[in-house]
Amino acid sequence: MLKEHYRFFRSVLIASDLGLIVAGGVAAYALRFHVLNEVIPPPESGPFTFAIHAIPLGFAAPIMLAAMIWVGQYRPRRDERFILEAGAVIKGVVVGLAAMIVVFSIFQNVLFRGQHYSGWQFILFGMCTAALLIAWRFSFRMALRAARAHGWNTRAVAIIGTGRLGQHVYHTLKRNTWTGITPVCFISHRKQRTGEDCMGLPVLSGLADMEEALKGAEITGVFVAVPGRMSARIAKIILSLQRFPLDVRIVPDMSPKYLPINMSASELDGMPLLSIRESPFNGWGGVLKRGIDIVGCVVLLAIFAVPMMIIGLLIYLWGGEGPVFYRQERMGLNGRRFRIFKFRTMNHAGTQQLEVQRADHGSDARTKAETRRITPIGRFLRRTSLDELPQLFNVILGHMSLVGPRPMAELIEGFRDEWRGCMLRQNVKPGITGWAQVNGLRGQTSLRKRLQYDLFYIRHWSLMFDLRILWMTLFRGFLHPQAS
Repeated sequence: MLKEHYRFFRSVLIASDLGLIVAGGVAAYALRFHVLNEVIPPPESGPFTFAIHAIPLGFAAPIMLAAMIWVGQYRPRRDERFILEAGAVIKGVVVGLAAMIVVFSIFQNVLFRGQHYSGWQFILFGMCTAALLIAWRFSFRMALRAARAHGWNTRAVAIIGTGRLGQHVYHTLKRNTWTGITPVCFISHRKQRTGEDCMGLPVLSGLADMEEALKGAEITGVFVAVPGRMSARIAKIILSLQRFPLDVRIVPDMSPKYLPINMSASELDGMPLLSIRESPFNGWGGVLKRGIDIVGCVVLLAIFAVPMMIIGLLIYLWGGEGPVFYRQERMGLNGRRFRIFKFRTMNHAGTQQLEVQRADHGSDARTKAETRRITPIGRFLRRTSLDELPQLFNVILGHMSLVGPRPMAELIEGFRDEWRGCMLRQNVKPGITGWAQVNGLRGQTSLRKRLQYDLFYIRHWSLMFDLRILWMTLFRGFLHPQAS
């Protein structure tokens, strides 16, 4: 129900914003040519009709709306201060204006009949749109606050469980007031209540006399948030709640030891399912990510084709004994093994591993013998990360992605038990670059720290996150003192 509630409000907000963006374009035209026409000199060409001189809203409105989505305007927002929301609106408008100027400049002759739109029109459009969007959000907040002050759009609920999970539910509901759900009391998860209040709210009873307590409670629903060790009693609690006309929601006690990636609820032919470990790249997200990988590889291979041939020639002539390319077995998606491609950087042709990592209290080190085997050309390739260019072929073959956790070698087996969550990296394809790499964690740096960054990437993955990492790679992903 909460999901549908949020989707409804998001749809209303998107539709209203689209209308206000169009209204901002009309207002900008009226200001430019009817109110400020004596202050701002009009263009030399006339007549000054809306069809000719107004910014084409059929193109501008979707671009501006996409910018608002990009800055996160339509995600579930916590009860933050209005000034922060207004700042987010201004940020979205600025991003939208920048995107509009780029699009209009590129396609001016193709889509806009060569029509030139002055900077004043863009400035006025941005100012009017920002003012309308901020005013609408302020009015919506005030209307919602007034409605809830009169008891409208609010639902009082009880929380069954006074432990850690129940208190977490309380804090979550208090932060997300957009739901209109207000906790008003607790029911202890123990047989008898052990205190009069919890988090400042009264504890009505324990589980033994829960039914009697609910008879006099003015609530519309309950959140069942009992500790995981009591999961066997949830069925009995639900059976007791069936005697009351209440909405019942169960909050599973997912201990941090389970490390859920992207928990979601669904059903299959009427069978309820709770997913706690599932690749975030399933569905359209994975399709789009794969499309970016293919297009990106084609572009990068076109750019680096000549440099790669030069590097291969240098390795063949001055790289010592051995082939140009080096292949090493790594673990990929779902633990499947594949051969990763690199330019050879060592002078020992029989070397079976390019870079062996050894765990030592969360850090890795390279042996002195390995360091001595690195050729001068190989040292340059490692420092500039050019030795990893052949991995573009791994991406095309589907073994890797442009962005993702770096693939680990066989030594990962030693981390399986020691480092909790290490195997979650295998729920996604490894990448040429990643969140850990662009934050300086590569080479002789802490493996534990890299794992933390990899898990953050997996949990918060989005296409925009991938594009952000690719952009950061241009400035941080090549040269690094640890990549030697």
